[in-house]
Amino acid sequence: MKKILALILATLMLALSVACAAPAAATVAEATEAPAAEATEAPAAEATEAPAADDDWSYIQSNGKLVIGITEYAPMNYYDESGKLIGFDTEFAEAACAKLGLTPEFVVIDWDTKELELSSKKIDCIWNGLTVTEERKANMDFTASYLKNQQVVVVLSSDAANYTDAASFVGKTVVAEAGSAGAAAIAANMADADFVEVQAQSDALLEVKTGKAAAAVIDLTMANAMTGEGTDYSDLTILPIEMPGEEYAIGFRVGSTATAQLNDIITAFGTDGTFATLAEKYELSDLLIK
Repeated sequence: MKKILALILATLMLALSVACAAPAAATVAEATEAPAAEATEAPAAEATEAPAADDDWSYIQSNGKLVIGITEYAPMNYYDESGKLIGFDTEFAEAACAKLGLTPEFVVIDWDTKELELSSKKIDCIWNGLTVTEERKANMDFTASYLKNQQVVVVLSSDAANYTDAASFVGKTVVAEAGSAGAAAIAANMADADFVEVQAQSDALLEVKTGKAAAAVIDLTMANAMTGEGTDYSDLTILPIEMPGEEYAIGFRVGSTATAQLNDIITAFGTDGTFATLAEKYELSDLLIK
């Protein structure tokens, strides 16, 4: 009898032991599997979000506008008598933004700090007769070029006979916009001149007009539009001194995916007559890259 009771008690204890162990095993299994599920899901979310953070075109599209850095100078971006911003680059940008579904927002910037304005996202691009240079390629992406240009030397017409070449300006005050292709041209071709930086190309012309400088080195595009008969600088003339040739393009942030979008527009405008019409309107037909 005692043996039978002992056997019954042993059987009951074994049953209780199995019943208590089952939930514990389930708990351990859940604890082991849960982190594995989380570890599988987390990287997938990161992989989806990372490309968007580096996609400059998506960033611009999400804002619904293209913030364009400019300075004021004819014939690229300038104000007419009614106060409306016009010019080759202005109308080019407006037409491009219309095709891209964006609103153009023009912002006047300090040309000497244009790369910083671009990288800090205060602006999305520089679209203002921007000269392509190897030095600038380190700090921005360029679209395909669309206009040819070169630097020219502008002096008072009454002084023109005194200057036959770049060497004629030794010890003379020569001005150019800070950070411009004109400033680089002076450093390369008129190193013995007394170079003075100014804030804008229009300021450089004013320095010559008022006799504060012997010459200004500015873009041919501007010199053609701003000097000569019927202009505010009719007493200034362009000297026949050979200076470096160059090309204009639009500057975006380094690695920007927006560059390809504008390259498509440049190709389209070159074939559909948009560039030809704008170039004729602003007397730039001879400088259009075809």
